[in-house]
Amino acid sequence: MPTINLDLQKFKDEIFDYENEKEWKYKGDVPAIIDFWADWCQPCKMVAPIMENLADKYEGKLKVYKVDTEKERELAGMFGIRSIPSILFIPVEGTPMMQPGALPENVYDEIIAKELFKEGGENKEENKEEK
Repeated sequence: MPTINLDLQKFKDEIFDYENEKEWKYKGDVPAIIDFWADWCQPCKMVAPIMENLADKYEGKLKVYKVDTEKERELAGMFGIRSIPSILFIPVEGTPMMQPGALPENVYDEIIAKELFKEGGENKEENKEEK
């Protein structure tokens, strides 16, 4: 599955309706990543194929969105984006985690495993015991 372009309305429909909700509550049924990027950003161009790979690798288990910070200034401002790329990791339950900067794909895989899949699948009971 390719990455999904995200605009403000789609964000409110699929991720979080901040106009009607006071506390963060992700609407999705699988974890998500949001890549905040811009056309002029060289590191963003390095991260783009990695995000496409992640979208393919985790198809059906994870959604990968992209936000063009030049077009979606309100969304970028809402998350306090000061440098790009910035990647927002959104678990199904819990608080999202922002990771600024371009990283290698294996580091994104580690973050996905640790932050997004920690509560899911067969390891659910194991994760409860670790806490």
